[in-house]
Amino acid sequence: MTRITTRPRALGAAVAAAALLSLWTAGPALAHGAPTDPVSRVYACSPDGGSAATAACRAAIAANGGPFTAWDNLRVAGVGGRDRQTIPDGRLCSGGLPAYKGIDLARTDWPTTRLTPGGRMTLTYASTIAHTGTFKLYMTKQGYDPTKPLTWSDLPERPFATATDPALTGGAYHIGATLPADRTGHHVLYTIWQNTSTPDTYYSCSDVVFPATKSSAPREEPAKPSTTPSRTPSPTAPTATASKGAAAAVTAPSSAAPRAAATGADPAPVAADTNAGSGPSAPLLAGGAAAVLVLTGGAALALRLRGR
Repeated sequence: MTRITTRPRALGAAVAAAALLSLWTAGPALAHGAPTDPVSRVYACSPDGGSAATAACRAAIAANGGPFTAWDNLRVAGVGGRDRQTIPDGRLCSGGLPAYKGIDLARTDWPTTRLTPGGRMTLTYASTIAHTGTFKLYMTKQGYDPTKPLTWSDLPERPFATATDPALTGGAYHIGATLPADRTGHHVLYTIWQNTSTPDTYYSCSDVVFPATKSSAPREEPAKPSTTPSRTPSPTAPTATASKGAAAAVTAPSSAAPRAAATGADPAPVAADTNAGSGPSAPLLAGGAAAVLVLTGGAALALRLRGR
């Protein structure tokens, strides 16, 4: 009896072990992951992300039909680099997977991360196990409209940064990159992680905001110069009139002239010195002197004649 009962137990144990091995080999790859900084939509709206109560996440969960518990399992097998041919427009954030369709919603109130145009960024991509592969980082083009579903035409043809086989440290990959310098406003950081040690490719959307920089702000036009000519007094040349054969002397301008010019008033005219022998009164003075001489000489002659 003992032998009969022992053999079925050993056979049952072997079948159970084989079943567990079959489930493990058929299960998903362990290269799970998603960006946590800048925070991806799927992680932000997960129970671990801390933003599930926001309006955008509530709408995403409702559209999804359930919470994003498996935030690290947004992966598509067998893409092999044919991302644009495999993932349809409007479903880039979900990778085309129905279980994540809620994060494809076109909204402006997704949890965002603030970035600096042209600055440095370190992408933190949480993962449960190290695997080889290449990360490709895309930033939506300037003019992207977050109120419309994300399409491939919203992304440049080439990524602005790539990283192949980075080290897994502290449960995450850390990828440094220089951001595009010409972005402002709301954008989407689109990350593709194509594994080489598994057939899977992971997709994620992280909403970011670039503030306007001084160089991108409208430039103030310089003030135009006034077209009204200013009144600049022209210096008045000193003048003098002189009689024939006489030297003319000029009086230096007084100190009042510079003060008048400084205040914008016309300077006072320079007065000419009217010394003897110059000016219009000179002939009169000369004639009067001759008359006095004639009269004086006549009186003296008359006195001399009487004495005789």
